[in-house]
Amino acid sequence: MKALFQEAGLPICKYIWFLRADWRRDQDSIIRKVKRDIGYPCFVKPANLGSSVGVSKATDRESLVGAIDLAARYDRKIIIEEGLTAREIECAIIGNDEPRASLPGEYVIYDESARFLDYTEKYASTGHVDFVVPAPVSKSATEKIQRMAIKAFKAVDGAGLARVDFFLTNDTKELFVNELNTMPGLTEVSGYPKMWAASDLKFPQVLDRLVELAFERHRDKLLNKTSL
Repeated sequence: MKALFQEAGLPICKYIWFLRADWRRDQDSIIRKVKRDIGYPCFVKPANLGSSVGVSKATDRESLVGAIDLAARYDRKIIIEEGLTAREIECAIIGNDEPRASLPGEYVIYDESARFLDYTEKYASTGHVDFVVPAPVSKSATEKIQRMAIKAFKAVDGAGLARVDFFLTNDTKELFVNELNTMPGLTEVSGYPKMWAASDLKFPQVLDRLVELAFERHRDKLLNKTSL
């Protein structure tokens, strides 16, 4: 995904990846690479998971080792990204070949003692975090987020729905694509339906449209199927 974003010219934060087998074989070289190429603080993630499960923030060698060991319990591929002081913005996408982007939303953290937006902060009623939509950004920033979200969706050949997550840095106001979720949550606490509700597309309409898009995608496969 990140390689496709880079190829599409989308800005992303610094990252490295490696396999669990690499970590077990030579931990010291990976730790040196993180210090040299990424630095602290950094975020350690299982490559193929969601909802911040298995994600940790590392601030030194000791916490990095623990974070990698945790991520390796969930996935054989591990991603490490630079830690940015930034706002977390999201944008919902719906469509196939002609995708549409919603108004963006933002996770606002009220308690600065919260380590980061982990699983508990996302789904438990802690009172530390709120999802605000539309995100309090300028019209030009909103339009840029929507353009980049559609570009990211097309870069991975997305279908039906997706949620594109961004970082908006506090100091330089740079916008980075963090990741694209190809099957975002559709619960009462999920950002995806909330962003579409704010964009004049109610939840029943979202579901109807997703069913239509699934049939559309299936027809496309049938029409372009080649016989061997």
